[in-house]
Amino acid sequence: MVRETTPSETEWLVMEVLWNAGTDMTASEIIQSLKGTLNVSARTIRVLINRLLVKGIIRHEVDEKDARVYHYYVVKSKETCLMEKQERFVRNYFGGNSTLAVASFLEKSKLSDEQLSELEQLVGKLKEGQNE
Repeated sequence: MVRETTPSETEWLVMEVLWNAGTDMTASEIIQSLKGTLNVSARTIRVLINRLLVKGIIRHEVDEKDARVYHYYVVKSKETCLMEKQERFVRNYFGGNSTLAVASFLEKSKLSDEQLSELEQLVGKLKEGQNE
């Protein structure tokens, strides 16, 4: 069993607060930012923060003036977490076959001509990048 190193759906909400802040935050600040977004107790949010610490997605430093206060900061960017989630999803549900994953999504999606054109352009850019 591979240890999970990306945020769960609810942990992702905590990460959005930290990513958007662009600076370190205390647990109280994170809890305050999530009021109205996440309908859970402050204790639950602290559990989510601890899970993110264990996963190595965030770290903390102890406040210089008050050892009871921790300042949490991001270690993994949103882009890195998204990439890792995508890779894990493709590996777990499509046997690592990216083509099969993309084909499955495309077959089930109702794409407009404009969206199909955008995809064609993206594939063209990807081909150009491989030829360089």
